[in-house]
Order: sequence, then C-alpha cells, then structure tokens
Amino acid sequence: MSQRPAPRTVEAFHARLLEASETLPKRLRQCAEYLSANTDRIAVSTVADMAQAAGVQPSALMRFCKILGFSGYTEMQRLFRDAYSQGWPDYATRLKNLRESGAGSPSALLAEFIDAGRMSLENLANTVDSRSLDKAVKLLAEAEMVHIIGLRRTFPVAAYLAYAFEKMSVPALLHDAVGKLDRRHALRPGDALIAITFAPYSAETVELAEVARGLDLPVIAITDTVMSPLQKLDATVLSVAEVDFGSFRALSATLSLAIALAVAVGAGRRIEP
Repeated sequence: MSQRPAPRTVEAFHARLLEASETLPKRLRQCAEYLSANTDRIAVSTVADMAQAAGVQPSALMRFCKILGFSGYTEMQRLFRDAYSQGWPDYATRLKNLRESGAGSPSALLAEFIDAGRMSLENLANTVDSRSLDKAVKLLAEAEMVHIIGLRRTFPVAAYLAYAFEKMSVPALLHDAVGKLDRRHALRPGDALIAITFAPYSAETVELAEVARGLDLPVIAITDTVMSPLQKLDATVLSVAEVDFGSFRALSATLSLAIALAVAVGAGRRIEP
C-alpha cells in the first residue's frame, strides 16, 4: 500500500491530524491528542522527550508519524522547524537556560512565564487564520446579542470579553454557570455565541455550543487543538496554543486574541448604518 504524501504546511498537518484521529487506537490517539495540544514543542524536542510527555513508547510515536505520511519523526520535526525558524530556537534556548540555572525564586518564575508568554504570542502571530478572524468579527458585529461562555481556566477570557463589550455598548450575555443556572433559553434568532474551551474541554461549554448550532446560530470557537470537540460543530474556529511552564499555562495569547476580537467587533458595529 502506497503511503500518502506528508503534509507540507502546518495547516495541512492539522487537517491530516483531525482526519486521522477518528479511527486511531488508544495509544496512537494519545499521540494525536498530545501533538495537537503541544505543536510548539515539536520543533525543539526529541522523539524520546515527546513520547515520554505523551505517555507512549517512542515506537508508537514513530508509527503515528508514518500514519500521517511522514517517513519518521525527523521529517515531521523539520516541517515545524522550517515554519517557525524565526521564532522558536531563541525562546526555547532561553527557557532551557532558565530551567537549568534558576533556583525557583519568584523572579526566576516570572522570567519563565514571560518567555512562555512570548512564545505563545509568537505562535499566535505565525498561525492565526486571518480569514477566520475576519469572519468571526463580521458575525459578531452583525449579531443582535453576543453570548459568551468560558469556564474554569478560560473564565477570565470570557469575563474580559463581557466587560469589553459592555464598555463598547455591544449587547452581550456572559454564561457563567453560577448557581448552575442554565441560560440556554436566552439564545434567540439573530444572536451569536463565543465559546472558549481548552483541553480538558468543558462539557458545559461544548453543550451550549451544540445548542447554539442546533438553533442555526453562528458559533465563534476559541480553542486549542484540532482534537477539540468544537472543531466538529461547523463553528468559526480561532485556534490558540499556549506554551506552558511546569505544566502551568497562562493566557497571554488568548487574552491578546480576545482584546483584538472585542475591539474589532466594537469598531465594526459603530460603522454599521
């Protein structure tokens, strides 16, 4: 059986990953989920490091690379090194040096998170889909009411969007699940929903997005990977990958995206006749 050609762009890689994920056995699906959530590490990590982090054997990761069409991990890594050659090495080197030399002081931790934030922002700049962003702004600017949901780690982003829209006189409703109140019945024709969730995905957020799509309302999904359940809802997807330090992930890139989205929507509504 002839092997399919390897993806030649990062966008094609994500599309192939999503396509392959539906039929993978457990271990290979672990590879898919980890790579999807940590594409920032592929360019600077060995196959052994990536396999250990994913909780699989290196042989499983090598097999997964071949399923995607690559000859092995090296060819897949080359794709990401070529794509991010201007941004990743310097930041990765700085992070590595800080880990090796830092004593865990608050100042050292701050430096770590600053560099992780810079990497996240660089990744966003390299990967943002301007067409999806333009479409999201248009849909939200035309909406009668903008509904927003983002729980747990993404709640600060949802709360900021609600605050910004309020200040710009954009009708908005924050679905915060306080008291387990269910506000899905507030969804009306002409409205739109911003749904924000990262792995592990919020069931409540996904459920509200499904309800909105069932009502034929546009959904703007701010999420992290092609494995996200929001990818399957015919939503307008804005992808964000946050670099972590010590298994903690900040929201540097996500908040920057949210600020840009809110301001663009506010400006778009003001120029409407």
